[in-house]
Amino acid sequence: MTHSGRATVRGTALLAGLLGYGTSMAMMVRAGLGLDPWDVFHQGLALRTGMTIGLASAVVGVAVLLAWIPLRNRPGVGTVANVVVIAVTVDVALWLIPAPASMTVRVSMMLAAVVLNAFSTVLYIGAGLGPGPRDGLMTGLVIRSGRSVRLVRTAIEATVLSVGWLLGGTVGTGTVVYAFGIGPLVQLFVRLTPARVLAVSGWARVDSAQRGADDGAGERSTHAGVAGG
Repeated sequence: MTHSGRATVRGTALLAGLLGYGTSMAMMVRAGLGLDPWDVFHQGLALRTGMTIGLASAVVGVAVLLAWIPLRNRPGVGTVANVVVIAVTVDVALWLIPAPASMTVRVSMMLAAVVLNAFSTVLYIGAGLGPGPRDGLMTGLVIRSGRSVRLVRTAIEATVLSVGWLLGGTVGTGTVVYAFGIGPLVQLFVRLTPARVLAVSGWARVDSAQRGADDGAGERSTHAGVAGG
């Protein structure tokens, strides 16, 4: 594939991922069963200021980007697109998607939103054109603090969830489902990505580290088996 062809594929993956992510946000809002931590914050901010949830998401995204400065992170075209495209998409999707009355439909919409969110995340990060503001904040803090990804991500999301809830954001079953489901779903979609695609995507380093960890675990298991025998 030519350089222009690869650029087109990456741009398409980025755009599709961001459109899907924004749509998944709107679906979670319309389901009314609870939002992911960042969207609880966005919704709470929107309720208090009169902004749309998309505009609140963009404002928070810009504020988070300012926090990148001391972390010495470098944004890419995907970083800027993340702020703009998701903000516009979530507001348009909220205008197009009606709020369902049936609990069965609400639950189905919430579950579909979590799956779409995970798939979209794999697409836009896989494009390798720059992380989203919130992704970059997490990785920057991990690098600068030396703390684990788990600890840093939990601290960030617990903070925004708490503040968002105090502002009036919706916390519920969907929040719990998202918290426990998003990681395994993202990992599943990454695992389903063809190796030749993964090798040149934004997930390449993550997959390499994961495989190294898996190999190490397998090696330790082998040694343990030999020792036990």
